[in-house]
Amino acid sequence: MAMHVGYSAFDRRPLGRSGLSVLPLGLGTNKWARADQAAVLKTFQSAAAAGPCLIDTAEVYFSERAVGRCLQAASSPAMVATKFAPFPGRTSPRQMMKALDASLARLSIKTIDLYYLHFPLPLIDLRVFAAGLAEAVKSGRARAIGVSNFNADKLRRIADHLDTAGVPLAANQVNNSLLKRAPETNGVLDACRERGVALVAYLPLASGRLTRPTEAKETEALRMLLADIARAHDASVSQVALNWLLMRDPHVIAVPGATKPHHVEDNLSTLTWRLSASEFDAIDQASAPRKA
Repeated sequence: MAMHVGYSAFDRRPLGRSGLSVLPLGLGTNKWARADQAAVLKTFQSAAAAGPCLIDTAEVYFSERAVGRCLQAASSPAMVATKFAPFPGRTSPRQMMKALDASLARLSIKTIDLYYLHFPLPLIDLRVFAAGLAEAVKSGRARAIGVSNFNADKLRRIADHLDTAGVPLAANQVNNSLLKRAPETNGVLDACRERGVALVAYLPLASGRLTRPTEAKETEALRMLLADIARAHDASVSQVALNWLLMRDPHVIAVPGATKPHHVEDNLSTLTWRLSASEFDAIDQASAPRKA
């Protein structure tokens, strides 16, 4: 595969109205706790060396300590996001701040770049969580705040509460890929555009289903199209899939997981080139959700 130099094909993208901006591709760490730690460190270093790459973790991933070790060992700064899990019994701003303090300790930092509410908890007033997120910023523990797995209605409602508190909502992290295009049709992407919120896509490679053979006819046809386009660009199928996702909308920031440096380097090479309009359209049509 050809080596690429520079990440100039895509501009940095803002985390909402927070004033922070990052590379359009970040790095997911969901599997870091169980991975080879020497490889994890090299993976982190490859991502951090590329620029402001968003390193995505969460207290429930059990990878915060691994990220913290990387932060201590790294020579390049990194943008780090973690998440608060609002399990039953953890539904007050005080408990959120206690959890954030614990995350900061595991990460060995004093301030997190982006602090998420991991998912909405049914029957709990969103104002409670908005108050906690606003306190995270006002106390200096977080530079920006976000939510994850929020539908369009809940996103708008918590954004309203945060605006009242004077703290903008920076991001909504949702499952989004060529095989999971629901944010385009369920109103989530529209709400992100409307409120100036970044849509952070997790599982942007559909857990590898886009890069390996499958018995599903429709998925296999899409994979073969991606492979043909990849060959034309001397690129990988992963790069093609990520390229499409980033070209789909400028609000999108993708955080594919990686535990090996060559994987993150391959993903970041996505940022050195763009699909043609005809290639984008072909992928768009081939991956369009089928009507029932």
